[in-house]
Amino acid sequence: MNKSTENMKEPSSAGHKIGTVVGIILCILLTPVLIINITLIIRSFTNPDKVPSVGDFFPLIVLTDSMFPEIQSGDLIICRTAEPENIQVGDVIAFFDPAGNGSSIVTHRVTEVTEQDGSLLWKTKGDANNADDAVPVPADKLVGVYGRRIPGLGHAVMFMQTTAGLIICVVCPILLLVGWDILRRRRYEKRKQADTDALMRELEELRAQKAKQEEDHHQTPVS
Repeated sequence: MNKSTENMKEPSSAGHKIGTVVGIILCILLTPVLIINITLIIRSFTNPDKVPSVGDFFPLIVLTDSMFPEIQSGDLIICRTAEPENIQVGDVIAFFDPAGNGSSIVTHRVTEVTEQDGSLLWKTKGDANNADDAVPVPADKLVGVYGRRIPGLGHAVMFMQTTAGLIICVVCPILLLVGWDILRRRRYEKRKQADTDALMRELEELRAQKAKQEEDHHQTPVS
């Protein structure tokens, strides 16, 4: 193999390896997002009375600044399910608003734990509010306990939960990745075939040279 063929093959192989690594990384990042979104969407339809979750964890999008500065509007928060008896003063809990329409979820801090007719009640308050919430939260309204926040991600997630957002942010990148990987592999195979053809031409040239040398040797007169 001549030097030019070696130089052409080395960057080709390196580019193929880099492209493969990039493709794997993108798949690792995008596939869980797609699976989680599909799981949450399916569970929201199959169990409309429950907050869709993955395992014991579920995401919520914050729409107000009632818990500012710890939690802010537009944040995505991760909560986990919990037993009512484990809730203590100071915990930030997510619950169906007893003073609302029955479907809106509020995330506020517990300021007092009480009982009424043998059932737990929690007084709650937003950190940025001046007073406790007007209606105590009964145990059957508990959704979960706040765990952590991802600043600003709520806006993106709200868009991704729409049909257009799911297509633009998840489906299209995966399709583009698959298409790019197919194109990359075809180009790699084409370059590889070109290298093989060049090698075969060199071998044919060597065979021809050897055959000519043998022919010349046989035709040389003996003195």
